[in-house]
Amino acid sequence: MTEEKPESKSMSRLDSKFMKTLLLIFATLFTFGGPYLVYVLSHLLELDFFASMAAGATLFMIGLVLIWYLIKKQILT
Repeated sequence: MTEEKPESKSMSRLDSKFMKTLLLIFATLFTFGGPYLVYVLSHLLELDFFASMAAGATLFMIGLVLIWYLIKKQILT
């Protein structure tokens, strides 16, 4: 005779509406804020153009990966 263990309902961090909203806000800030970061770093802080482009592109890619993750987990449809 085998005993069945009751399945525990584990709350993942993505179950709350707050976390879903926070991740969506971060995704939009990273995606749309990346190009603006290039302007701020290159013109206002007078940083090297290529360094500011690398920082902006990295921020943009982080935003795209986060959006892809939210779509994959069916949080964003």
